[in-house]
Amino acid sequence: MGIDKAMIEVDGCSMISRVVKALSLAGLEPIRIAVANPEDIEKYGSEVGSEADIEWVLDARTHAGPIDAIEEALLDSGCGEILQLAAVDYPWVTGEFFVSLQKGLDDGNALIMPHDGERSHPLLALIRSEEVLGMIHSDRRPLRTQFADVKHSILIEEPQILRNVNSPRDLE
Repeated sequence: MGIDKAMIEVDGCSMISRVVKALSLAGLEPIRIAVANPEDIEKYGSEVGSEADIEWVLDARTHAGPIDAIEEALLDSGCGEILQLAAVDYPWVTGEFFVSLQKGLDDGNALIMPHDGERSHPLLALIRSEEVLGMIHSDRRPLRTQFADVKHSILIEEPQILRNVNSPRDLE
């Protein structure tokens, strides 16, 4: 079994707790966290603490890819008109970053996606639920490609904030 990315520590805090804190600071509560197994709720819950308003969601299909997970979230009746995507492997995102996405989503766009000057980061996009659901429902191309094909805005952000961590080696 591989390492649990959510539990990798960055500057003394787990990546999941860092992302939850940033979402909370941006006023994006309740924060819906999808987990593969019921045991993960207790493990991650003790890690993120009780300060944030968390809604735990059990994946319908364990270890599905990001497109399937996003589609599942968008089909949930609790999903609002706008959904902030946030993956745990971006431990340097901040509350200010998420607020910038909220301010940058134009009325005519389906989404706003951060970009570091070299590539986009669709797993941190702020999306209009209905428009994106209609797009990804039958399309399994990479999200970066799908999101680039619709009317969208780009938020240029510092590469360090958008640095992706998949293993402890990525911190070296």
